[in-house]
Amino acid sequence: MNQTARIISIYAADTSGVCSALYEFGGMTVIHDASGCNSTYTTHDEPRWYDMDSMMFISGLTENDAVMGNDEKFISDLVAAAEELHPEYIAICASPMPAMIGIDMDAIAYEVECRTGIPSFNVKTNGMQSYITGAGNAFLTLSERFTAKDESSDVPESKIGRKISVNILGMTPLDFPLGTDLIIRNWIEREGLTVNACIGMGTSLDEVRRLIIADVSLVVSSSGRALAESLEKRYGIPFVVGTPYGEKLPKLIIEKLKCVGEAAMTGETYSEISIADECRLYDNRIAVLGESVLAASLAAAISLETGYGTRVLETVGDGDMSQLKDDSSVRTVGGTEFFGDISCDDEDRLEKEIEKSDIIIGDPLFRPICKGKKFIEIPHDAFSGRCFKKFEKNMIDTKLGFLKDIG
Repeated sequence: MNQTARIISIYAADTSGVCSALYEFGGMTVIHDASGCNSTYTTHDEPRWYDMDSMMFISGLTENDAVMGNDEKFISDLVAAAEELHPEYIAICASPMPAMIGIDMDAIAYEVECRTGIPSFNVKTNGMQSYITGAGNAFLTLSERFTAKDESSDVPESKIGRKISVNILGMTPLDFPLGTDLIIRNWIEREGLTVNACIGMGTSLDEVRRLIIADVSLVVSSSGRALAESLEKRYGIPFVVGTPYGEKLPKLIIEKLKCVGEAAMTGETYSEISIADECRLYDNRIAVLGESVLAASLAAAISLETGYGTRVLETVGDGDMSQLKDDSSVRTVGGTEFFGDISCDDEDRLEKEIEKSDIIIGDPLFRPICKGKKFIEIPHDAFSGRCFKKFEKNMIDTKLGFLKDIG
């Protein structure tokens, strides 16, 4: 069977991605699912739950409700909660059961908005995809509801002489340790640019509303890709893809942001820029496991810092696959066949691909299928939750201490 796991863990689901993406915007997010299932999200996937309040709920779907189709109960509960809590918006999403029995979540959101007058929307999920799809859909849907050209009253009349304004997209605790948003904000400001919005952590609904006045977007994870593409299509805001790992890669990212931002300010158009494409070296000896943007950026950082080539094994299954290089684009390296980057969320195939490398970099829960390999642990919250929190280190804009173990 494909896409099965008997040894390793699985990634956080799309419903968790929705909750993580919408956590800080002042809205009410409700998963249509059985009572008790909210603990999966709150206790395993959301480190902010213990320090920051947010209106995250479960609908308490019962077997009778599912069989008889009692949508009115869900609608009435949503309306009652909204009248008591006064959220900025109401977001709902489906677990596998509502998805399987065909509950019309869009119609429910429409009915709730008509009764409450509060912006309400459905984020498309089915509980069977990864957090990337859920978070990406959540960011995109939120943006479509709260950004419009007629809301851009604070767009500067002249862009000449002002700092380049940057949107940071795809920032959630499922991919980054808490506090990473501040590190990236400070890094961008130090380099002479200004942060317009940081969507996912350290943010607010006001930042969503002003997304459209930025000059350029920085996509730091696959979760921000859909929003970046939407902003480019709707408002002509170009984007750069890359996560600022190490010491040298952040400098390259800043150069690209300045280049693209300056061009945008003068009305020039730019296609997407992927940082990893421009500085990665390729080899089979080192394999980086994980989400595509993070893994490709880390691989690029390793190339810049050490001169070693790497291979990316994307293990989520629905990330930004444009970051991967298959063996048709890079066939040989120094006379040695290069196997190419792959997306692989099947445990058996992943184990076989791991055999082709000597050094493996990834979440500790991958170690059991990496026997006989040198393994470098980099915990990933979306995969191992809080299991390795005390070992988690923030690699953004810092020296990559593990590089000494590669040689």
